[in-house]
Amino acid sequence: MRFCVVTIFPEMVREFAKYGLVKRAVDDGRIAVEAVDLRDYTHDKHRSVDDTPFGGGGGMVLRPEPLFEAVEAVRRQGEKVVLLSPQGAPLTDAKARALAKAPGLVLVCGRYEGVDERFRQALAEEEISVGDYVLMGGELPALVVIEAVARHVEGVLGNPDSAEKDSFSDSLLDFPHYTRPAEFRGMKVPETLVSGDHEAITRWRREESLRRTMERRPDLLAGAKLGKEDRHYLDSLKNKTGLPAAGQGV
Repeated sequence: MRFCVVTIFPEMVREFAKYGLVKRAVDDGRIAVEAVDLRDYTHDKHRSVDDTPFGGGGGMVLRPEPLFEAVEAVRRQGEKVVLLSPQGAPLTDAKARALAKAPGLVLVCGRYEGVDERFRQALAEEEISVGDYVLMGGELPALVVIEAVARHVEGVLGNPDSAEKDSFSDSLLDFPHYTRPAEFRGMKVPETLVSGDHEAITRWRREESLRRTMERRPDLLAGAKLGKEDRHYLDSLKNKTGLPAAGQGV
């Protein structure tokens, strides 16, 4: 899968691709991460990519000419053009999985006050936001999208089960994790995890996942696949805290 990032700071993208699992995936040929300098598609001596907005107001807006030319030059057949924007749909695990099915993504990084609306209307197939806040540009969100999507590309993770058991994979938060030593500064690993009883461990992990989700992100429970035992456990927790029982709203 190819990730092509259109940006005025291509070195940010190139450096990112030199580390961790992303680098290994690139070296293994699982993914490609390419940076396209938007300024290479300008036609003035100053290589200007922005201009003042019509109607006045503060800030600058990325001009349509370099945006159109850059995307039209680098986009390959079947690749999806994604604009990183605080106005976009929230990036979720489900969205990352869907994007991973494309042969590639052209990730367009906004800057300043944003991009000319004509680019958004004509070429941006999707708009994605990484949160309800505003950054100085789309570069960091683009790198977040690459990491989130690449995890779902076959062969990128050493253990493919990791992506299936992480937070949000089944609309629940992940359970707590522990490693050696079994006791550290007086804090012990839960006895269930060192018991060797795999059935009990599986049950403990599921219950902890449910508990954490209820405590930290109860909104996720509405979309989770819950069995009878799950609902019974949640009801028992809610009875202790006075929260509504399962099925009565979260």
